[in-house]
Amino acid sequence: MKKEIINKRTKIIATIGPASESSQVIEEMIESGLNVARFNFSHGEYSWHERVMKNVREIGKKLNTNIGIIADLQGPRVRTLMSEELEILEGDVVRICDINSSDEYIDELKKENKVIILDCPKIIKNIEIGYEILVEDGLMVLNVLDKHDEHILTEVIAGGVVKNHKGVNIPDAIIPLSTLTKKDLKDLKFALEQNVDFVAFSFVRTAEDVIDLRNRMKQQLGRDDNLPKIIAKIECKKALENLDAILREVDVVMVARGDLGIEVNPVHVTLFQKDIILKCRKYLRPVIVATQMLASMEFNPRPTRAEIADVTNSVIDLTDATMLSAESTVGKYPIEAVSIMSHISTETEASTYDDLVTDVSMDMNSEESKIAKSTYKFAKEMEAKAIVMYSETGFTARLLSQQRPQRMILVATDNIVTYRQLSLVWGVTPFLYSPDKLRRDCLEQLVLDAKDKKILLTDDLVVSVLGSTKNGKKLKLLGTKII
Repeated sequence: MKKEIINKRTKIIATIGPASESSQVIEEMIESGLNVARFNFSHGEYSWHERVMKNVREIGKKLNTNIGIIADLQGPRVRTLMSEELEILEGDVVRICDINSSDEYIDELKKENKVIILDCPKIIKNIEIGYEILVEDGLMVLNVLDKHDEHILTEVIAGGVVKNHKGVNIPDAIIPLSTLTKKDLKDLKFALEQNVDFVAFSFVRTAEDVIDLRNRMKQQLGRDDNLPKIIAKIECKKALENLDAILREVDVVMVARGDLGIEVNPVHVTLFQKDIILKCRKYLRPVIVATQMLASMEFNPRPTRAEIADVTNSVIDLTDATMLSAESTVGKYPIEAVSIMSHISTETEASTYDDLVTDVSMDMNSEESKIAKSTYKFAKEMEAKAIVMYSETGFTARLLSQQRPQRMILVATDNIVTYRQLSLVWGVTPFLYSPDKLRRDCLEQLVLDAKDKKILLTDDLVVSVLGSTKNGKKLKLLGTKII
């Protein structure tokens, strides 16, 4: 693997799709810097997801590289339900009804006006005069002029062609759907059977949503620990209003800028992104920045200067991970997109701008937190090349990561779940060992293995620290060692 990939601290997530499903492309993306593969359950049959997830696992094992897997649930998405495409023009009057309306009623409406049908039952009751309705990521905009029992009257502000099964956003309306839909529950059952490492939760609105999902996972898996980490996708107004409560319950956060930029004024999205990253560090939660990071690479071999700046600034803001969506699912250049994103990250991390770490008020009262901060400061003062540790749960590694030390964090663990979930944590490189190899000298073995991978070199200085375990083993700073 290239040296810059080994030194990269910001993790890269790529969504897998038709353009990237082959074993060859997956392998080349991993070698170019891919850390986590995302599977979008809005698309694809279970047989496809199962086959490609298995390929990702096998290729990661072949390359002796840790690759995490995200199952991204669709969530309560409102979509169009159209028997044929409908062109709407600026100034047109369009009537909108939902799936509860009878065919006879809809046919009667069509005699006088263009009609759009939404697939969400009873949503018309929650839409008021003055609300905006945005179709297909906001490409088409309609304003509500009047309201009737079974339909609303709208004026087209921005036109286009309304196609079947396209996403619809109504920022001010309460969507009468459970945050976990019937489809989500079915997809969750399948995803857990595949032993995914993360479950991304779309359109999270409250902390109770997160608690409900975790309880369902516990019930299905029959255990309380070693669960997939829950990723809360922040993409609606309600999530922003309840952000602190959500952060207290969730494991990971995704700044899902696509829908967020529709739900709120798009000029505020970058400001929200910065605020969310800072709050995630305060709550010790890994954070992902997603959507359109290298959007032009869906069709072009090189990104725009603005896209390079977007990734650069996300790295400077100290996000844990950046994510590719259409660029790697249907784009022409999925390997190049990963490679360029990796190159941007490593160049930015090597700059002085990446060292400007904003101090945030973290909970540093626990013994683990104090040791983690002391380790960070000690490694900095000693100019150590790396911090090496053992951790069963990954908790200590995440604590250290949130300090954003300019040193590699090398973690030995015998827990396969911890090993895979650390794939998403900034600056952490995990090593998996069998339990019989994890004796007191496990860190010695970790150092040797890191040398074999060219992560550490002869005469490098490291700081050693033991992490916490389930049986209550205390954290301990062991000191320094020249290897």
